[in-house]
Amino acid sequence: MFDAHIHLEQYSGEDAASMLAGAEGDAIKGLVAVSMNLESCLRTKELAAKYPALVKPAYGFHPEQPVPSEEELDRLLAWIRLHADEMTAVGEIGLPYYLRSEKEQTGDAFDLQPYIEVLERFLALAAELDKPVVLHAVYEDADLVCDLLEKYGIKQAHFHWFKGAEKTVRRMADSGYFISFTPDILYEQEIRQLALLYPPDQIMAETDGPWPFEGPFEGQQTHPRMIHDVASALAELYGWTYEAAGLKLLENTRCFYRI
Repeated sequence: MFDAHIHLEQYSGEDAASMLAGAEGDAIKGLVAVSMNLESCLRTKELAAKYPALVKPAYGFHPEQPVPSEEELDRLLAWIRLHADEMTAVGEIGLPYYLRSEKEQTGDAFDLQPYIEVLERFLALAAELDKPVVLHAVYEDADLVCDLLEKYGIKQAHFHWFKGAEKTVRRMADSGYFISFTPDILYEQEIRQLALLYPPDQIMAETDGPWPFEGPFEGQQTHPRMIHDVASALAELYGWTYEAAGLKLLENTRCFYRI
């Protein structure tokens, strides 16, 4: 199986090396390693160069942080364009739902427009380079992102760890966009219900590591092999065998990311 979304460069060097060295034994074919900013992209690039058969790099700017200056953004976009041939996707990009919610709860003003403008720059680049996009866009933000995907003519969009209203789910599915499930599908009813709504041909498995999980994973370091637990949960929900679920997730990920 493929871990369709992991922040590999956020692990310690020792932990990342251990995970990758044990990938074959853990039945892991590869990982889509996303990035947060230029420094993160550089670390992801190093890992992909060291483990080219396993690490499929995505370069972008994570939205849950302050907006970059114009100079920083220009430098990052130029760097991505320079390394486009080795890049699997543009990502992680999106809108800052959690940061905005936190600010609004404390009564602080929050201007979303600069984040939209940054996202549009990345979507324009993805369209130019003909690359898939990896999206951080949940709840009502997903509707706005769907509008922008249509504006830029982007068909290959992966909404990672998605949560949202059923009408948004229907729109995303009808548009052919993919979503991915994390280990929280084992214990979050909201996510399990979403899995029953989404077309099985448009789903993948991810860990979003090193983000930690609860339930049966409480206290454990998030590891790519946890995607096998995701496959087991999906098999249960769909009435499939584990083998059929694993194969479907592998095929979907390879098809979407062209790997």
